[in-house]
Amino acid sequence: MYLPKNLKLKSARAALDLSQQQLAEKVGVTRQTLNAIESGNYNPTINLCKAICKVLGKTLDELFWDD
Repeated sequence: MYLPKNLKLKSARAALDLSQQQLAEKVGVTRQTLNAIESGNYNPTINLCKAICKVLGKTLDELFWDD
């Protein structure tokens, strides 16, 4: 299954000046997991998506819904 790169997630993270490592620590995953999500190599659980959204102040639609 092909997952597109999540540029919206990367952009939202960068806008808050958070590294992958910092965001990963805030949501309880490894930096490698976060990198895989941003790269489109990993499909996160809904709970992980919600945790990421909460930290970044975004909705699920804003970060994880394809236009």
